[in-house]
Amino acid sequence: MAHLRSPRRTAVVALLAAALPFVTAAARTAPEFDEQVLFAQHTDGYYCCFRIPAIVRANDGTLLAFAEGRVNDCADSGDIDVVLKRSTDDGRTWGPLQVVLPGNGDTRDNPAPVVDRRTGRIVLMTSYNPVSDVTKRRPFTQYSDDDGATWSAPRDVTDEVVKPLWNSWYATGPGHGTQLQHGPHKGRLIVPANHEGDGGALKGGPQGGNLNYSDDGGLTWKIGADDTRTTNDVSPGELSTTELADGRIYVNARDNTGTDPGNRNTTTSSDGGLTFDAPFHTLPKLDAPKVQGSVLRAGNTIYLSVPDHPVTREIMAIRTSSDDGQNFQQIGKVIYWGPSAYSDLVDLGSDRLGLLYEAGQTGPYEQIRFARFNTAYLATPNGTPPGLPKPPAPGPTTPDLSGHGNNGYVRGEMTSPSEFDGVDDYVQVPWNQSLDLGAGDFTWSARIRYADTTGTHTILWAYRVGSGAPQIWLRAEPQSKHIRGVIATENGQAVVDSTQPYNDGQWHEVVLRRTGGNLTLSVDGQTTSVPDPGGSVTLGKQFTIDGIDIGQRLDGAYRFHGSISDIRVYDRAVPDDQIATARHGLRLRLPLNTIVPQR
Repeated sequence: MAHLRSPRRTAVVALLAAALPFVTAAARTAPEFDEQVLFAQHTDGYYCCFRIPAIVRANDGTLLAFAEGRVNDCADSGDIDVVLKRSTDDGRTWGPLQVVLPGNGDTRDNPAPVVDRRTGRIVLMTSYNPVSDVTKRRPFTQYSDDDGATWSAPRDVTDEVVKPLWNSWYATGPGHGTQLQHGPHKGRLIVPANHEGDGGALKGGPQGGNLNYSDDGGLTWKIGADDTRTTNDVSPGELSTTELADGRIYVNARDNTGTDPGNRNTTTSSDGGLTFDAPFHTLPKLDAPKVQGSVLRAGNTIYLSVPDHPVTREIMAIRTSSDDGQNFQQIGKVIYWGPSAYSDLVDLGSDRLGLLYEAGQTGPYEQIRFARFNTAYLATPNGTPPGLPKPPAPGPTTPDLSGHGNNGYVRGEMTSPSEFDGVDDYVQVPWNQSLDLGAGDFTWSARIRYADTTGTHTILWAYRVGSGAPQIWLRAEPQSKHIRGVIATENGQAVVDSTQPYNDGQWHEVVLRRTGGNLTLSVDGQTTSVPDPGGSVTLGKQFTIDGIDIGQRLDGAYRFHGSISDIRVYDRAVPDDQIATARHGLRLRLPLNTIVPQR
């Protein structure tokens, strides 16, 4: 299957094979890889969306791929069923969709299956809430004794595994659980969870991660290791577990809102999941967005599946650790370059792994795919992402006077580079290192003139598109009666609005400035200001980054109708009264008064 990418994105040159793990056995084995789509939006009956994959392998080799079937939309709460597909030929073909646990209008979610190897029973733990109240979360268990063909009725285990103070959120898994194979607790089933009380740490309440365990094959459950805190330095959620060779339980978790650097947490348990050896701590050298991931030990290697981009949910990759999960590769083996999110790993035996993961072309929740590969494939280098664009298509340009050569490509049927018809006109400035503003101060300025009373009109848009993606933009929103400026970084976003739309058909000077811990928007000298979240507006540029579009969002939406001129970008904060003459720090200046025909 082709790895599709947005036609506007660019990437660095191919990553060197030296950055990937060398597997001795793999050197004697040909790489193997194949994948297929198991669940897709608007397929398999009446489901609008599928999310939250989990996968296990039964004793007879049957693969069970679980997901949430979201009926009406892709939201986390609503009418949601837990669904399943099974494969009896090692993932080559899959049977029809089964509904394991219907929501019947409410939410059944977060599948966390685990296999009892002693009996072959497959135990499934899930979470439930009525659609009317997402805080009333309760865990349930059910089981299958025929490799997933049929399932018992669900049983509420709230009294067994939920403490009274965990009263505002509780979630199982998601992803596979673990059965211990070593030590005095051999045979114990472990299913992780996370919880919050009284609104969580952000509101002064408790929050944390815990392990649930069963010593009777899933018939009854107890709360084991529990890291509950009221501080917000670390915020463990969506835990994934695997057993290390010495019998310890290794835990790798998403960091939800923690202030410590890094988006992945970790700890271990040396007593069979009764207590954690230490509180969760972050892995600051492990780049990943805030998203669920999966860990699995096979042989002497710990595998981690999680998107490789430091901020956005894209670039699904497998990273390895040879020191029991304390350190992982800086850059993993990319499975899919496009948008991707949640995932779960399964050991297929014979030096092969399977990965069930969310992916799509324009967003990460369009499909759930199953990929099969061997460790020889993981040892191959990452090539240049397929489908990357060539340099900007030839066409007329408008010159950059900054000295950095960032000429703009004039698109549409523009006869003047400053007049935008709102249909197909825009100016494209390709990415250049001189446009990398990183985490520093900056100044963006433009002169605009427009008279529309409705619609959304982009003035400038830079770097990325999408929720959470690093980006900068300016646009006029006359219906909301303001001009809006936004920056997004790994720390969040800042939104600053003017006090009026300035849609009077006259020229106005618009300036977006980052300085002194604030983001300010100035229109004709009238300034509003909001706190700056800090962080980089171009983080992740080693994977994907766009340049700047003038007159449209980077994906072609929200085109400007009116006039734009005298675009300037500085890598420092420049006062309004110096913009017309300042040269120091100037990265881009497009007067938009000249079109140079294509030669």
